[in-house]
Amino acid sequence: MRTLFITGGGSGPACAIAPLASATRTEGHDILVAAPRENVQELTERGLPTVEVTELGVFQAMFTDRDGNKNPPPRNPADALAFASRGFGHLTASSLHALRELVRTWRPDILVGGTRNYAAALLAHEFGLPYVCQAWDQLERVPEDLVHAAGVLRPELDALGLDGLPAEDLYIHQTPPSVRPPDAEPARHMRWVPGNSQVPLEPWMYTRPSGRRRVCITSGSRSTMVPGLGIAFFRPLLANPVFDDVEVVVATKEEVAVELKREHPALRAGFVPLDVVAPTCDLLVHHGGGVTAMAAVNAGIPQLVLVDMPASAIPMGRIQEYGAGISLPADATADDVAASCDKILSDASFAARARDLAAENAAQPPASAAVRWLEELVDARR
Repeated sequence: MRTLFITGGGSGPACAIAPLASATRTEGHDILVAAPRENVQELTERGLPTVEVTELGVFQAMFTDRDGNKNPPPRNPADALAFASRGFGHLTASSLHALRELVRTWRPDILVGGTRNYAAALLAHEFGLPYVCQAWDQLERVPEDLVHAAGVLRPELDALGLDGLPAEDLYIHQTPPSVRPPDAEPARHMRWVPGNSQVPLEPWMYTRPSGRRRVCITSGSRSTMVPGLGIAFFRPLLANPVFDDVEVVVATKEEVAVELKREHPALRAGFVPLDVVAPTCDLLVHHGGGVTAMAAVNAGIPQLVLVDMPASAIPMGRIQEYGAGISLPADATADDVAASCDKILSDASFAARARDLAAENAAQPPASAAVRWLEELVDARR
């Protein structure tokens, strides 16, 4: 079986699709991963054979339209959804020519795309291939997303005689069912496992500190791209007295870490593999990124979320309702942050519920089972 994985749009989508791509290869199948230039290195570093299909980066795709005109930033949650969906539509359009040539020359048996990697749907329809959509994170799809993306991709849809984006043959979700909404669309659930990059490990990274609690603070992979997730995110947290009596680890890009260490010379800060560090922590404080949140779920630790995007508030709220964390707005006061941290660290129920959620995630079918689902789809077409 030849499987073409189509990903991109930031590190999160690349991390999310890497485990299934790796499992497919481990099971003896041929794979290629297609991605924008900005994601190629991180995918190849994971040992995945990767093809660059566009020079366009996700932020450029969002802030400019297909004619090169600037798009204004979103002003409200509804604008934010349209802004992101159109941006991923633009990213799809920029990659279609290279992807079409890749499909023609390599001749895959099946296409796998992420939640907003719309090229997989278009190419599967064009070439008569089975199409699998794998959710990146805890966000649920909404119909408006496809409407906005289809508006950008109207020339491609018209050329294929389509009114809208084709549906997938299989939808795979990686969120434990307990923190999906009651009316969630049907999906096969796969266990979430980390797909992040690694660095040479030091003992402190995988060892719990003796006699102290440890709190990890991170703003994900966008810390150097979004001003509010760089120094501006970490500085007020590090100044909060609630963290005076705990060991703090800041997981961030090295550029941000250098600045933080000027102000806090003894601080453990820099790029660290979250899957290694998280299990040594008592709390993860973050911005609401889907992959980051699932890293906490996988590690079985509670999380305090300072939600930076309106779309993230809903899935983060379900983790709070489950009892495995607390969500606050990004502009929460220092007192609110301190009170929430104190509550999570002093109330053992948060850690217990986080462990329950980790156990539920671990009980889902592994990526190797999902490979069987891909094989079944290919066999059904033969």
